[in-house]
Amino acid sequence: MPTAVELLDDLIADLEGKLNLAPGANPQINTKGKENNKHQNNKKPNNNNNNNKKDKKQKNQTPKQNNNKAPATAPADPNLPDILKLEFKVGKITKVWVHPTADKLYCEEIDVGEEVPRQIASGLRKHYTEEEMLGRRVLVVANLKAKKLVGFKSHGMVLCAAARTDPESDAETVEFVEPPESAPLGEVVTFDGLPPPSPFTPSQVDKRKVFQACTGGMKTNEDCVGMWNGHAFRTTAGVCKGRIVKGGDMR
Repeated sequence: MPTAVELLDDLIADLEGKLNLAPGANPQINTKGKENNKHQNNKKPNNNNNNNKKDKKQKNQTPKQNNNKAPATAPADPNLPDILKLEFKVGKITKVWVHPTADKLYCEEIDVGEEVPRQIASGLRKHYTEEEMLGRRVLVVANLKAKKLVGFKSHGMVLCAAARTDPESDAETVEFVEPPESAPLGEVVTFDGLPPPSPFTPSQVDKRKVFQACTGGMKTNEDCVGMWNGHAFRTTAGVCKGRIVKGGDMR
């Protein structure tokens, strides 16, 4: 059963959609008229002091640019590519341990440049040892709704590429899609040829199944570079890529 917080998140997501607001945007309320009325109501006639009148006149003529307010956040573009509604962050695994009851899961703490590490569960025990996981640089899908995996609450997921090794079985090779070693922790990935990402809230991503909508176009190319419909995953230090998986599905 959803918690009160989860229900509130869903209600906020619905309201944002109905009001055509960008995820997390704060509606701007125009209080200029109220402020002007307040100043007018508080004015008191003073016919005996011309100097005071001059002072007030000078104050009223203060250049407008001194009172500039931050512009309101633009409404979300309904035509924005789905991949730009997700937030992929550069991270580093700082702690890893075996899930106490699930034989396929690791539990990790991942530094993504936030105040505290993210706790994330990954089904990678068939593909990496604990020693291979620790210290690894990864891409974290950071705006997924937190979910419990066999009792462990996972706040996101690590991005991997996978390819079948035997068409007649379920055997496959799975590896991380890795950011460059010099990419700053917490950097948000961009995509060649596309505008900057405009991430949705976790509730919106979950409700509108944004990640699922992107998976069909997420693959590695012949150079093992992570791509979405021909647009490379890129950091300021270069592209994000695997090591051996070519043409693999990213998930």
